[in-house]
Amino acid sequence: MGRPAEPGRPAEPGRPAELGSPTGPIRPAEPGSPAEPGSTLPAACATSWHDARALARRLGRAAPLAAHRLPLERALGHVLAEAVVALTDLPSFDTSAMDGWAVAGPGPWAVRMGEGLLAGRGAGEPLLDGQAVRIATGARIPAEATAVIRSEHARFDEVKALLHATRAVVPGQDIRPRGQECRSGDQLLPVGTVVTPPVLGLAAAAGYDALVAVPLPRVDVFVLGDELLTAGLPQGGRIRDALGPMLGPWLRSLGAEVSAPQRLGDDAEALRRALTTSDADLVLTTGGTAAGPVDHVHPVLAEIGAELLVDGVSVRPGHPMLLARLADGGPYVVGLPGNPLAAVAGLMTLAEPLLRGIAGRPAQDSYHPPVREEVRGHPFDTRLIPVVHRADSVMPLHYSGPAMLRGIAAADGLAVVPPGGVRSGAEVEILDLPWTSAEPWTEGCFT
Repeated sequence: MGRPAEPGRPAEPGRPAELGSPTGPIRPAEPGSPAEPGSTLPAACATSWHDARALARRLGRAAPLAAHRLPLERALGHVLAEAVVALTDLPSFDTSAMDGWAVAGPGPWAVRMGEGLLAGRGAGEPLLDGQAVRIATGARIPAEATAVIRSEHARFDEVKALLHATRAVVPGQDIRPRGQECRSGDQLLPVGTVVTPPVLGLAAAAGYDALVAVPLPRVDVFVLGDELLTAGLPQGGRIRDALGPMLGPWLRSLGAEVSAPQRLGDDAEALRRALTTSDADLVLTTGGTAAGPVDHVHPVLAEIGAELLVDGVSVRPGHPMLLARLADGGPYVVGLPGNPLAAVAGLMTLAEPLLRGIAGRPAQDSYHPPVREEVRGHPFDTRLIPVVHRADSVMPLHYSGPAMLRGIAAADGLAVVPPGGVRSGAEVEILDLPWTSAEPWTEGCFT
């Protein structure tokens, strides 16, 4: 069993505390509820941010990886469970890289008349020394041809039926020789590769109709809270549900298969029934993780015998998050706080590394660019702050309160700010958001 940092004393940043086995819990030293959102006191029972994320990563990696064969049109986003090995040479025969003329020997060349050589057809008769024939890109090179001359680099004398080159001709030019890209049996893609559109194209070119891949992790999302509206303007003390529309696409971008959100309100029995009947790999709940009168997540998890692995994390926003495992090998449960940015923190702290492991994806690489401005920290806890990249540094964004989405909507990453904060110019750990774009961001009203 791992030990949380002593009350009042944060764990050292970047140095995870002792962790138990992949399925063993990290339990608080004493029962108690997390500190209030605005409090500056440490949450005595909370796990450090680095420890919580490391445990989620280990649990995901410990999950057994199944494999199934998928046709190419259904394999996008999966992770390869078997390497892709070339089933043929690529290209499988010498081909023309350009529209032009296939020639044999030195010129000028006597032109063989006719429609020429087209892609998808045979190579035609061998060329004799001093002969030329029209050829299209991708067409098979005829035997004895020594080069291809591009159309724009040749002059055809129709009267004499002779072809002249307007530039020097080098043997082998503009011919893609058989096996130039790979030979049959070469490994093209290793196990663990995420199937992207180019991967599908390469697999098809190499002769594959299907790929052996890891199934996508299945996620159920349970949205809690009677105060949530699904349409229209906030009214009568009720607010719009921001998490239901956000979590599905976010989870899919992490490589998960996500069911439609189930809206359970503040109904403990409905939550118990939903948890005990889910056949997903991971269940996400939103809200209800604190100790208020309608916060049912902890009592229901206790009632159904779930193993509580992380109960609160020393991070702002998002410290009431939790990680549990249902009894009898049931799904993992990540309980997200109800405030939107706090829920994002829980998603990136616990759900993201867990899902990566279950899906067979590699862990997100950590990197540490300098920050342009000083970022104030919490006295004891890690802070996760939306940032945007600017050249070789990152800029912290405003609107980073627990209930705000305005900052994260303009961000391309989250800065992991250690207790006490970071000075301007100091390096800070960054978590990339799944859809990080190469498009330039505008500062607008977000910075």
